[in-house]
Amino acid sequence: MNVAPDPKSIPQGTLLSPEAGQAAAPATATGVLTVDLDAIVANWRKLEKTAVPAECAGVVKADGYGCGAEQVARALSNAGCKTFFVATLDEARAVRAAVPTTAAIYVLGGFFQNTGDAYAKIDCKPVIGDLNELAEWDVFCRRSGWSGGSAIHIDTGMNRLGMTVTEAQGIVPRINAGDHGITLVMSHLASAELLNNPANARQLTAFREIASLFSGVPASLANSSGIFLGAQFQFDIVRPGCALYGINPTPEADNPMQPVVELKARIVQIRNIERGDTVGYGGTWTARRPTRIAIVAAGYADGYFRAASSNDGTRGAEVVVAGRRCPIAGRISMDLTAVDITDLDRNAVRRGHMVTLIGEGITVDELAHHFGTIGYEVLTSLGRRYARIYKGGNATGEPPAPPPAEPAAAST
Repeated sequence: MNVAPDPKSIPQGTLLSPEAGQAAAPATATGVLTVDLDAIVANWRKLEKTAVPAECAGVVKADGYGCGAEQVARALSNAGCKTFFVATLDEARAVRAAVPTTAAIYVLGGFFQNTGDAYAKIDCKPVIGDLNELAEWDVFCRRSGWSGGSAIHIDTGMNRLGMTVTEAQGIVPRINAGDHGITLVMSHLASAELLNNPANARQLTAFREIASLFSGVPASLANSSGIFLGAQFQFDIVRPGCALYGINPTPEADNPMQPVVELKARIVQIRNIERGDTVGYGGTWTARRPTRIAIVAAGYADGYFRAASSNDGTRGAEVVVAGRRCPIAGRISMDLTAVDITDLDRNAVRRGHMVTLIGEGITVDELAHHFGTIGYEVLTSLGRRYARIYKGGNATGEPPAPPPAEPAAAST
């Protein structure tokens, strides 16, 4: 049973977790990243419903898009997710420790030489995108007797990883012969977030034709944005990633997903400057009036990119201070960011208070716009100096037990 901590035992300045019984952020934390696992689960359920009858997997690569692969995988598994995708074997190890042995884990980054034993040890499947990889995997399986299966990745227009359609056609006789060990055939959309991009239809046609030759093998094409292109893109398994974490998979329309992360950073100093004074490296921002500046303990080393800086001609990003948006003043540096708080009541904020960098209306996608990038990069760049707090989703629980065996059928 979770028990709320005794307030008298908490050091002054400690940041409490939003839920009783979960670890509190230490008073020494310069910033706090809160991950709402229940929101991730809600997003997965929405995607699952949108893709019915296709299975909805979970892409948890890059440490769960910066949100914590083990915590995210565990929460999704508890919600019913049975298939996970990662990029590397190391990521697969972390996810395997968090999910039941019955869950399938696919490694997207390809099969490296002499790594078969590592796949077998944790029971995960390589996504094979090259005939040489396939030959090496076959040698390992024959020598070891391993029969855990693998996926085949076919390139239909991304020109990144994957066999050509012609190469994939060459292994169709293997499919027809049976006992082929291939558990999934997949491709990846290059422009799914652009609803009317003709590349989507071309890739769909190419994949449908080749996947139809892989008789009896489940097929997967749709990423987060691909799910919203329609049922014809969804096949047997969909592979949402960014949408799970609150990034808008439909940038030409309103975001259908719930926000997942909140990011706060601590004010380490408040200072007054005179009209005409400059702030930050290069003196690119000049005070046009007597100004109060809050110095916040977050910078580009923490994933708060320098591109969101402001200068005398360009307004940069904003943060929320005491419930109100305030603009960044000058260049963001490695560890610190200056914020103009002149318009706040003087008693509204003081040293040690937290400001909101993501949350309270500031979305990951908005911040990505100021950074000149995409929400994926924002989330995966969040620094390790932030204390992390998890809300909901069995955040501190043990890996779920495998489902109970089916009862034996009664004799007749």
